[in-house]
Amino acid sequence: MVNGRFLTRRVTGVERYGREILRLIGNRCRVERPRRDWNGAAGHAWEQFVLPARIGPQSILWSPANTGPLAVRSQILTIHDLSPLEHPEWFRCSFSNWYRLFWPMLARHVKKILAPSETVKRKVVARFGVERVAAAPEGVDTSVFHPKARGNTHELPGRYILFLGSLAPRKNLAGLLRAWDAIGREFPDTWLVVAGAEGTVFRTEILPRAERVHYLGYVADADLPALYAGAAAFALPSFDEGFGLPALEAMACGAPVIVSDGGALPEVAGDAALVFPLSEPDGLAQALKACLRDEGLRASLREKGLARVKNYSWQRTANLIWDVLNEA
Repeated sequence: MVNGRFLTRRVTGVERYGREILRLIGNRCRVERPRRDWNGAAGHAWEQFVLPARIGPQSILWSPANTGPLAVRSQILTIHDLSPLEHPEWFRCSFSNWYRLFWPMLARHVKKILAPSETVKRKVVARFGVERVAAAPEGVDTSVFHPKARGNTHELPGRYILFLGSLAPRKNLAGLLRAWDAIGREFPDTWLVVAGAEGTVFRTEILPRAERVHYLGYVADADLPALYAGAAAFALPSFDEGFGLPALEAMACGAPVIVSDGGALPEVAGDAALVFPLSEPDGLAQALKACLRDEGLRASLREKGLARVKNYSWQRTANLIWDVLNEA
C-alpha cells in the first residue's frame, strides 16, 4: 500500500519522485489518498488517524514523502533530506518544530528508511541512530527529458542561464543573483531565468536586485524539458540538496550544469558538472563566467551530462523500492 497524501500537492521534486515510482509500480499496489486536497494540519491529521484504519494487518505501507503514520510499524519511509532539522532557520517555526519532535520517533519506529543518496543515508544513520537505511537514487525519464525537447518557451530570451527550484533560502537564489549581478555586464546578450515559486513552509527571503532577470514563477511539468533544453547553462547553487533532481534533468536535456558542493550534489553530478565550493565567495561567479565564455567547456559538460544520466533511471529506482517492500 502507498501513502498517497503527496498526490494532493503541487508537483515539485518530492512529488515527482512519488509520482514516477507510482507510474511504474502502481498496478501492483493500492494507493490511499485524502478525498480532499488537505495540507498542513488537516493533511497530518488524515495521515495519522484516518490512513492507519485503512491498512490491512498483513500490509506494508510505503510513505514516499518524508512523513507517515506513527501508528504503523509495517512501513517503509522515504526521507529526502534532513534540512528541517539541520537548518530550522530556513523554515517556518511550526514546520521545523513539527519535524524536530516527530521525525526521530517515526524514523526509529518504521521497518526501513529509504534515502535518495548515500549522503542522506549517512546523515539519517548518524542523526537517528538507526541502521535500517537503504539508498535508492532518483532517476530521469529520457523519453521526456532530452536535448530535442520542444514546448512552451514562455517567450524566453534567446540566451539564458536557468535556475529551477522553490524560492527557498536553501536554494541559495540570493547568492546566484549576486553572482549574476557581478558578471552580467560582461554578457549583455544573456539573461538569468528563474523558474519556481515560494513554498508555504519556508521563511520569506528578501532577494537582491539584478539586471536582466526573468521570473517565470511555477512552471508546469510539461514545459520543463523545453526550458532545460534551451538553456545555455543550468545553475543549482544550493546550500544543501538530498539529491538535486533538476540538475539531472538539465543534463538529460543537454544543458551544461553548474552546481555547488552542497549536500548530495557532487555525488549525483560526478564529473559531469562544474562544481564550485560554497566556501569561496566568488566561486559561483567564476563558474558562471567560465561556462558562458568557453564553448569547449560547455560542449564537454553536455557530453558528460548525457553520459551521466544513463546511470539514473526511474525504472531502476522503482525496482530497488519494490525489492525493499517485498523484503519487508
